[in-house]
Amino acid sequence: MYNKFFSHIYVERQALEYETTGLILKKFKNSEIIYIDHYKDVFSRKHQDFMHQKNCQSIILAVNNEKSVYKGAPVCQSFGNEHFYYCSNIKNCIFDCEYCYLQGMYTSANIVIYVNIEDIFKEVDSIAEKHPVYLCISYDTDLIALDGITGFLAKWNDYVCKRKNITIELRTKCGYSSFIENFSNYINDNMIFAWTLSPDFVINRYEHKTAQLKQRLKAVNYVINNGGRIHLCFDPLIYCEDFEQVYGEMFKEVFSAIDSTKVEGVSIGTFRISKAYLKNMRKNRVSAVTYYPYECHNGVYEYGDEINSKMLGFAREKIEEYISADIIFEGN
Repeated sequence: MYNKFFSHIYVERQALEYETTGLILKKFKNSEIIYIDHYKDVFSRKHQDFMHQKNCQSIILAVNNEKSVYKGAPVCQSFGNEHFYYCSNIKNCIFDCEYCYLQGMYTSANIVIYVNIEDIFKEVDSIAEKHPVYLCISYDTDLIALDGITGFLAKWNDYVCKRKNITIELRTKCGYSSFIENFSNYINDNMIFAWTLSPDFVINRYEHKTAQLKQRLKAVNYVINNGGRIHLCFDPLIYCEDFEQVYGEMFKEVFSAIDSTKVEGVSIGTFRISKAYLKNMRKNRVSAVTYYPYECHNGVYEYGDEINSKMLGFAREKIEEYISADIIFEGN
């Protein structure tokens, strides 16, 4: 039998100095607090069981004394931005997608929250002095899903509202109810909300604990109707039997539900993962996604060229019925 989620919270002693730590701990009065010297003593231990921890995640409150902002990787989607970066406010996610690279990247499923978010702001400022910055702040987690715990969206909103040459992107799989609870005031011109959209077939089979497609689209409409900026991410496309029928019905549902003229960018990409990550993922769980017979190209596992081309070509053809080709970007 598993413990309840967040029944244990590990706190670095140096993290006790930060206001965010106190605010988070107030929300977990019944959790056991364990003080530690460094988060890696818990998070990076050997012989951890990622999937067992996924069923009873703990929180680790830490201070990041290292670099926080990185140039975006080639396999990530930049939406055509030259100066594309991402940062890690939080490590790991409350959702449980079977294809998620995090289970190949980390030995632990516990969630690390860096409480010194103001230091990230300073790092971004130093980069923005040189050129405009397009910054993804929700790649190693779903920041919206965890905002009820962290309150980071208000901090990012206050920060970016005062900067002219910084645009931040929040990628999410949240639905309408979880979104509107906290975000009615967090819509501004420097913030882009990017929804990962999948067919319900894929959501139900592989994207555990995430919102259904209809709920995600309801949240997209909320942003559009309140003047927010929207990206749609059909990434990763997951190969399945009757791919064209499954995804064709999804594209029709998506663009029947929203005003496509309000969408600023669309990304498409098939599933791809580094060789090292996939090896770890296969150790952690048995899944049709992780055990598909991919081909390895330059250290990256992906579908074969024929399947890749077919999937991307079909997706682009269907999306171009509703969206200008100029704002459709491929992530492969």
